[in-house]
Amino acid sequence: MLNKINPWKNNNPSSSLRERIHEIKEHEVPGHVAIIMDGNGRWAKKRALPRVAGHHEGMKVVKKITRLANELGIKTLTVYAFSTENWKRPKMEVDFLMKLPEEFLGTYLPELIEENVRVDMMGYMDKLPEHTKKAVGKAMEDTRENTGLTLNFALNYGSRAEIIEGVKQVLNDIKNGIINENEIDEEVFSSYLMTRNLGDPDLLIRTSGEIRLSNFMLWQLAYTEFWFTEVLWPDFNEEHFLEAIEAFQGRQRRFGGV
Repeated sequence: MLNKINPWKNNNPSSSLRERIHEIKEHEVPGHVAIIMDGNGRWAKKRALPRVAGHHEGMKVVKKITRLANELGIKTLTVYAFSTENWKRPKMEVDFLMKLPEEFLGTYLPELIEENVRVDMMGYMDKLPEHTKKAVGKAMEDTRENTGLTLNFALNYGSRAEIIEGVKQVLNDIKNGIINENEIDEEVFSSYLMTRNLGDPDLLIRTSGEIRLSNFMLWQLAYTEFWFTEVLWPDFNEEHFLEAIEAFQGRQRRFGGV
């Protein structure tokens, strides 16, 4: 029997929140939820704080939402932590962002292991600093046997680069006789992407009021339900997450049918 993370470890939720969780679990929950965690810098600016303060506060939100996602029975939670375009940001901010996985996993890994959560990553690890690669690699290794929620970090990830790389691999396999070009369909091509073992997201959440994909999982989001909120990521809480899940449950997914 899998352990369940208690999302309310350090809180005393109202009975209404408990009822909402119970009601949500009585219906189909999204198997894979992806989140574009936007608004950390604006959150800090509103408080006359450096941008890195917003990123640090946002890290705490990842912990809360991971606990709740596991409690709800969601299988995969993908968080967009750092894009291939984010290297353009000021060096101090980039250096801080590269230290966050080490801090996050260093303090949270024991709980992830205890609660049967598996850590995964998609992105270009070879370009990350050694200390970041070491922290992520250790977390992936220490949790690889876990069978509960998969917490998937999109770190140094860009969807266009992923698709181009996938095309190159397909062409190489055709050239080497591994596959025939007539065998290529959506399912086959999907197996060349970084999400090959995760499946496509059922629900995408983006915070901070921005309504765009920002080069995130462009192929995989073809039939995903989108949910946008004006709330900045550091202010995003369990109630907001439940609201997104409830909205998902209220929609009819037809996948092009009627």
